[in-house]
Amino acid sequence: MNVTFRQLRLFLALAETGSVSGAARVMHVTQPTASMQLREVTRAVGLPLYEVISRRVHLTEAGIALARTARAMVGEWESLTQTVDGLKGLTRGRLRLAVVSTAQYFIPRLLGRFCASHPDVDVALQVLNRDGVLARMRDNLDELYIMSMPPSDIELEDRVFMSNPLVVIASTGHRLAQRKTLTLRDLREDRFILRERGSGTRMAADAHFKGAKFTAQVRLELGSNEAIREAVAAGLGVSVVSRHALGQRPATQHGVTVLPVEGFPVPSQWHIVWPKGKRLSPVAQVFGEHLQAQAKSWA
Repeated sequence: MNVTFRQLRLFLALAETGSVSGAARVMHVTQPTASMQLREVTRAVGLPLYEVISRRVHLTEAGIALARTARAMVGEWESLTQTVDGLKGLTRGRLRLAVVSTAQYFIPRLLGRFCASHPDVDVALQVLNRDGVLARMRDNLDELYIMSMPPSDIELEDRVFMSNPLVVIASTGHRLAQRKTLTLRDLREDRFILRERGSGTRMAADAHFKGAKFTAQVRLELGSNEAIREAVAAGLGVSVVSRHALGQRPATQHGVTVLPVEGFPVPSQWHIVWPKGKRLSPVAQVFGEHLQAQAKSWA
């Protein structure tokens, strides 16, 4: 099988963009050139690698295997490039990072400090729900992943770097907003607005409710903290969210207040993880160290 490294990068761009024109743009070649090179790759493999349905590229089984191999080879090459740069006294390269949506409230600041110290590092940041991050992890699309509830079915290297307290919130006009102490029983008549099933916050909340033998009356399941804050502020119910999602002044910023419910904040942690056995690039290693050092002072 005779395929050039550049052709592998082109095919990987095809897999990631979902179109020949998109791959051509990524590789800075014309679309006819990209099409010709992709046909050569297909001939070299000897099996169909993709098909176009409704103008969208869909990889075949052979194409998926080739994309996986190409991704690993490109990753190894980027790691080698960063290692050589490190030997030259340089710190540059590309950091691929995927984080769950709640981490968006602090990661940009921590990432900004890192980029200020390492201006030659390019960052590809993906912000998704937990299921989306897990899908990228299983496909080995990124180097590091940040979440509050790492999966138990994947062998991981795991570093805890910051606490993630979960609190109960209600609108500032809620009947219990002025109470000094509460228990979950005081909320038995309230309707809850919670994150979607599968999210780290929802998993932690459900586990806490189960341990407290409390059944939450769930009115809504929403996929973002912003939507939950708006719904709570509008008086549609109460919720359990990460304290990081509320800012410094939740009442004035979002129209919600933290209720002093017994058993809350529920303790949780932020984890930076990557598949066990994965060799991190020098840039990823430096970022991991930076994250653990800076998170304490930021928190």
